[in-house]
Amino acid sequence: MRVLGAATAVALGYRPLFRVPAALGWRRKQVNWKFCRWCSSGIIPNEKIRNIGISAHIDSGKTTLTERVLYYTGRIAQMHEVKGKDGVGAVMDSMELERQRGITIQSAATYTMWKDVNINIIDTPGHVDFTIEVERALRVLDGAVLVLCAVGGVQCQTMTVNRQMKRYNVPFLTFINKLDRLGSNPARALQQMSQIIRYGEIPAELRAAAADHRQELIECVANSDEQLGELFLEEKVPSISDLKLAIRRATLSRSFAPVFLGSALKNKGVQPLLDAVLEYLPNPSEVQNYALLNQEDDSKEKTKILMNSKRDNSHPFVGLAFKLEAGRFGQLTYVRNYQGELRKGDTIYNTRTGKKVRVQRLVRMHADVMEDVEEVFAGDICALFGIDCASGDTFTNKDNSGLSMESIHVPDPVISVAMRPSNKNDLDKFSKGIGRFTREDPTFKVHFDIESKETIVSGMGELHLEIYAQRMEREYGCPCITGKPKVAFRETITAPVPFEFTHKKQSGGAGQFGKVIGVLEPLDPENYTKLEFTDDTFGTNVPKQFVPAVEKGFLDACEKGPLSGHKLSGLRFVLQDGAHHMVDSNEISFVRAGEGALKQALANTTLCILEPIMAVEIIAPNEFQGSVIAGINRRHGVITGQDGIEDYFTLYADVPLNNMFGYSTELRSCTEGKGEYTMEYCRYQPCLPSTQEDLINKYLEATGQLPVKKGKAKN
Repeated sequence: MRVLGAATAVALGYRPLFRVPAALGWRRKQVNWKFCRWCSSGIIPNEKIRNIGISAHIDSGKTTLTERVLYYTGRIAQMHEVKGKDGVGAVMDSMELERQRGITIQSAATYTMWKDVNINIIDTPGHVDFTIEVERALRVLDGAVLVLCAVGGVQCQTMTVNRQMKRYNVPFLTFINKLDRLGSNPARALQQMSQIIRYGEIPAELRAAAADHRQELIECVANSDEQLGELFLEEKVPSISDLKLAIRRATLSRSFAPVFLGSALKNKGVQPLLDAVLEYLPNPSEVQNYALLNQEDDSKEKTKILMNSKRDNSHPFVGLAFKLEAGRFGQLTYVRNYQGELRKGDTIYNTRTGKKVRVQRLVRMHADVMEDVEEVFAGDICALFGIDCASGDTFTNKDNSGLSMESIHVPDPVISVAMRPSNKNDLDKFSKGIGRFTREDPTFKVHFDIESKETIVSGMGELHLEIYAQRMEREYGCPCITGKPKVAFRETITAPVPFEFTHKKQSGGAGQFGKVIGVLEPLDPENYTKLEFTDDTFGTNVPKQFVPAVEKGFLDACEKGPLSGHKLSGLRFVLQDGAHHMVDSNEISFVRAGEGALKQALANTTLCILEPIMAVEIIAPNEFQGSVIAGINRRHGVITGQDGIEDYFTLYADVPLNNMFGYSTELRSCTEGKGEYTMEYCRYQPCLPSTQEDLINKYLEATGQLPVKKGKAKN
C-alpha cells in the first residue's frame, strides 16, 4: 500500500492552520448541536456524513487526538489531558478506571460537525487485550484514522489494526503524532510503512525540494490511479482538484494511504487531518455493505444482498448491534443502521432469536452523555435501551426478517485464571457481574470446572482479566481473588494386576456379603481419559442383577486416587468370578466389594500421574524464531512441525498444560508483541518424575501426612 506524506498537504494547496487560544482573544464559534442532530437525521444527505474510527498502538495519542478534534470543531468548550494535573481526564475516557490508569478500556462513540459535514467518531483502545473493541468498531465504520507515534513508529498493535482494516476493507488515513517528543523520527515511521517520504515546514529556500516532493507524490498516486496515470504518461501537469480526486479514488480502493503529521498534545496538524477526513474518506453511500439471506437448506453458498444507503424509509430497516454496555438505565445497545429508517416506538425483530422488541428510547452518544432523537436513517450510529440481545445480532423489520449482517470476527481467548469472590456472601453479585461482562464482551469467556469446583475465566491477556476483577469490585462491590487454575491431572496403573476381594459385614440381622475376582488392566495411551468395565463371569456365582453394583463401586472409587488425590482414569476393570450369599448379598454389598477390589489392586501395583498435553500453534516473525523455540524447550515442549509464510513462521509443538500458564505474556515480551498462539487439548501422557514428586508432596502436606516445609503456605 502506498502512502502520502504530509508535505504533500502543502503541495495540494493546504496552508498550516494556526489557532490562537481563547485566552489570547480568539473566540471559537459554538455550534448549535440540536440543529446538527436534526440535519443528520433526515435533511443532510449521505455526502455530508462520515463514520470514522481512531485506532492505534498503545499510547500513540488516539484519545488526545479525539479531544482536540472535538475542541476544534466546537463540540467541547475545554480540552483536558488523559492524565492531566487537573484530574478531569479526557471526555472520551468516561469510565473512572480509564481516567485512573490513563488508558482506554472501552470504545466510546461521539459525533461532531466540521465544515457542515456530520462526523461520527469512535475512539478505540490500543492495548492488545481489548482488541475486540477495535474489531467491533471497524466492522461498522466506513473509514478510519490510523495514528502512529513518531518515536515508536509501526508497533505490534499497529500491525494488528492494519490486519483488521484489511479484513473489513476499511480505507484509512494515517496521522503521525507526537512530533514534539524528543527522538521523534517521522521519516523512520514512514519507512516502516514501506514508503520513504520526508516532511518539514517549507520555507522559501526549500521551494525547489517541495516541487520535487510534489512530483514524487504525482508519480506515487499515478501508480495507484489509472486516470492520473494517463495524465502522467501524457506528461500533462494535473491540477490540484485532479490530484485530490485521484488520491480519494486510490484511498477508497485501499491501494493508497495519505499520511499527515502533527502533535495532538501541542494542537498541531488537527485541522488538516479533519479536512482530509472529509476529502479522502468515504461517505456511507460509497461503501458497499451486504446482508446474508438465511436459507433453510444450510447451503455453504450464502446469498448476499446489497444494502441500500438512501436516507429515507423507502427500504426496510436493517441494523447491526455491534456493542453492548450496561448503562445507568439498563442495557445500552449500540446499533449501526445500514438500510431504511428506525423511529422511536417502532417494533423490530432480532433475526437470531426471532423475538420482536419495541424501541422505547432512541439516543445518540457523546462518550457517556446521551441525547434523545426521534428517528435515524441509513449511515447513522445510534443506541437503544431495554433491548435483550447479544453482540453481533441483526435487527430488521418484519418485511425482511430472513436477513442477517455478516458477523464480527471474535478472536479466541489466550489466558485463563480461576476467579472467586473473596466473601462467600457476594456470590449473587459475582454471578450478576460475570453475566453482564460475558454479554458485553465476546472475548471474555466463563465456565465452571466441575472437577476442581472453580470458576474459570478466560480472556485476551492478564490486563484484560485484571480490569474485569477491578470492575467487579468497583461496580458491584464484590472483591475477587484470582489465581492459577488447577490442572486436571489423572492417575493410572502401569501394568495389569489381579484382585480377589471379599466384603463381609455381620450386624446381628441380615449382614452384607459380596466377593469379586478379576483383573485391573491399563488402557492404551489414546484411551487414557476413559474408564471401562467388562463382565466376563459365567454361571450364577455373581448374579447378573449385582453386576451393575460392582461397576458402580468401581466408578465411585475412581473419583480419588491414592497418589495425589486426582481422579483415576485409563483403567479397565475385568470381572471374572466371585461369590454371593443367598441372604446377606444385596446391591450395597457388591458396591462395597467393587470399591474394595479396586483399592486392593492399586495397593499391589505401581501408579503414575498423567498430565494433559496441549497442541500449541505459534505464529511470529522470523527474526524471533530462536527465542520462541528456546521458550518452548524451557517449558518441556516437543516441537512437532514448522511452516513459513512470507516473513512469519508457524511452529507446532506439544506442551504440558501445567507449563503453559503465563506463556502469552512471555511470548509477547520475546516477540515485541508480534507473536500469537493458540492451543487445544491433544492427549494425556505420564508427567515428568519431578512433577509427579511435587504433586505427591503437595497432596501429603495438604492431608497432614507430611509436615509443611518452612516458608511454604499450606494449600
